[in-house]
Amino acid sequence: MTSLRYASPLFFACVFGAAQAVEVGPDFSTLVEKAGPAVVNIRTTRTSGEPLPRDHPALPSDETPERVRRGVGSGFIVSRDGEVLTNAHVVDGADEVFVRLADRREFRARVVGTDKRTDVAVLKIDAAGLPTLVTGDSGRTKAGEWVIAIGSPFDLDNTVTAGIVSARARETGDFLPLIQTDVPVNPGNSGGPLINLRGEVVGINSQIYSRSGGFMGISFAIPIEDALRVAGQLKGSGHVTRGRMGVYLTDVDRDVAEALGLANAQGGFVGRIERGGPAERAGLREGDIVVAFDGAPIERSAQLRRLAADTRPGTTVNLTVLRNGSARHITVTLAELEAERTAPKVPVKTAPASRLGVSVLDLTASQKAQLGARTGVVVDKVEGAAQQAGLRPGDIILALDNADVISAAAFAQQADKASKPAVLLVRRGDTSQFVMLRPGPQ
Repeated sequence: MTSLRYASPLFFACVFGAAQAVEVGPDFSTLVEKAGPAVVNIRTTRTSGEPLPRDHPALPSDETPERVRRGVGSGFIVSRDGEVLTNAHVVDGADEVFVRLADRREFRARVVGTDKRTDVAVLKIDAAGLPTLVTGDSGRTKAGEWVIAIGSPFDLDNTVTAGIVSARARETGDFLPLIQTDVPVNPGNSGGPLINLRGEVVGINSQIYSRSGGFMGISFAIPIEDALRVAGQLKGSGHVTRGRMGVYLTDVDRDVAEALGLANAQGGFVGRIERGGPAERAGLREGDIVVAFDGAPIERSAQLRRLAADTRPGTTVNLTVLRNGSARHITVTLAELEAERTAPKVPVKTAPASRLGVSVLDLTASQKAQLGARTGVVVDKVEGAAQQAGLRPGDIILALDNADVISAAAFAQQADKASKPAVLLVRRGDTSQFVMLRPGPQ
């Protein structure tokens, strides 16, 4: 039998006595030839305000100009008249932005708009007849699919790297699920295109996971549909408008779901409600679990945040909410997204611990007003199960086993009767979460 012989990029195998050439991996050369001319290098300058020393060799003896910081990134052309997409962090704080084409022409660029929440920016250069990239459908992208990145890592223009899609919708941020790849991406690649084998842009290379500052095998790209949606608003108004419910959301884990008697660990847990915000006006409460947004099932809290953000402010939406073990429907009119507020700190005193390892005190009327809470008690001391679960003095306990905590006495009485794991709804600072405690011996 004839032995196998290997040669890169082809290896030869015997099949019924005849050698057949089998190609190892795709050839990206044609794809790069077509896409490369539309990928640009982005250079930025920023005056730091720190003067250079007078003996600096670049200075005349009578001048002390400020230092100029320079940055580099990547981008790609999406319109023949000079519209360029990149990352917001590439041009953040820049005094000047320059775009250099693959043919070495360079243009001063105008920043049309940036959106830090999604890390998308739109630039414009004065040119015509430019090469462009075709945008694809990132929703069709599959794990294991080949993709390439073209950009300027370390200011090396039109560098091509390749890999596969590792995960299609990685939850790494509040407003976008990102495409995870193993394509080598390094400083300077930011803002460049992630391209599939059809020559379509499916993402904007944006982040890497790294402990060293360099590539470690994991990179992330913004899905192109999300980027284009943001870019459309930036071109129209210079900023992005998002809907806001006025709640802080976290996921529901399996232990909490079981303790609360829920069939599945899904939905967005309402950990905090903005005082006077849309959710509070609609009757939403801390501890509620939102399981549907306008009929769309909610699996994770990030999904709910994105649905609200993608809805125009002033729109009325219907929420399906689980509260105290039963479902109810709440109608909320969304406001425009704004900065979250923080809850005040609450002073504490001393009291004996309950069987759950936590002692509590009543909130005063002024403390309830500050917190925007109708009920609740403040944690005074923790030990045993409560200490192991991470409770701290100053935490606010809002509910115990799906029931509002109306007083310290009522909480102590119920806690001392606990014979199975208890679920507390606890606020710390400006957020709330479920904490499960196992009672100690009587």
